[in-house]
Amino acid sequence: MTEEEARAWLQAQFEVSRETWDQLERYVAILSSAMDEQNLIAESTRPHIWARHIVDSAQLLTIAPNDDGRDWIDLGSGAGLPGIVIACLVDRPLMMVESRRKRIDFLNGVIADLGLGNARVFGGRVESTPATKAAVISARAYAPLPKLLASALHLSDKNTVWVLPKGRNAQNELEAVRPTWQGAFHVEPSVTDADSAIIVARSVTPAGKKKGRP
Repeated sequence: MTEEEARAWLQAQFEVSRETWDQLERYVAILSSAMDEQNLIAESTRPHIWARHIVDSAQLLTIAPNDDGRDWIDLGSGAGLPGIVIACLVDRPLMMVESRRKRIDFLNGVIADLGLGNARVFGGRVESTPATKAAVISARAYAPLPKLLASALHLSDKNTVWVLPKGRNAQNELEAVRPTWQGAFHVEPSVTDADSAIIVARSVTPAGKKKGRP
């Protein structure tokens, strides 16, 4: 996907308003500028930010359920991918979880700069995030699937949808957790990379345990 194709895909999928385009373009500019101070994204992807990062994040909205008033929680948000992109495109409550001080400051700065009143940051480890029941849990390059599920289980219930970009190893990661985790799992193809995929899950619980029973 080229940068031009990425912009066209965004417009076709979301009918992006001028205000939202301005927010996304401002975010890309902030991201590029901050790269001089901290390694927010891989340097090799800088010329392809719209395809490799903006659309790669935005595509999760085509999989996730509609806003039901509960939080979308993004784990290990780092540079704000996908959290900031999601918060720009839809007006639903979104919490980004990040433990690194410089990243926390960066995310709070972006939220203020873009005027994203629907987004906030929890500064701390995923395991220490106050228990809640998210509508959606996302994570991009946060942790291997077993650790990811274990660390965030307290943020989910049977209706929570997990949308987890996993690159080329998605199917292998999914097969590796089947003996220890149960739920409705499947893999969706990525629109930005034919070799990459997104793990989608619902009703996630440790194998052998049913929610609502001791």
